[in-house]
Amino acid sequence: QVQLVESGGGLVQPGGSLRLSCVASGIIFRFSTMAWYRQAPGKKRELVANITSASRTNYVDSVNGRFTISRDNAKNTVYLRMNSLTHEDTAVYYCHVASGAWGQGTQVTVFS
Repeated sequence: QVQLVESGGGLVQPGGSLRLSCVASGIIFRFSTMAWYRQAPGKKRELVANITSASRTNYVDSVNGRFTISRDNAKNTVYLRMNSLTHEDTAVYYCHVASGAWGQGTQVTVFS
């Protein structure tokens, strides 16, 4: 059974930083493409970033240069480092594996 468990969300002021973590089980992590999505209130879920098994990365334009996705295959964990956060980054962030499973989500709220 595939399980993805996110952590690291919270409240942060504009310009602040957070690091999200997602621990995966039930998959061969080192061979899996992993991704972070987010869904803001009233909006569709959107891809934020993904990272292939070869550690190639891809970002949505709105976070490029501010967010960094990375992985630690020894820990079956994918990370999302988020810098220079703005109100527009407020959303529930979800971890996703290319085979289709989703995590439960972690809330990120940017407030001033």
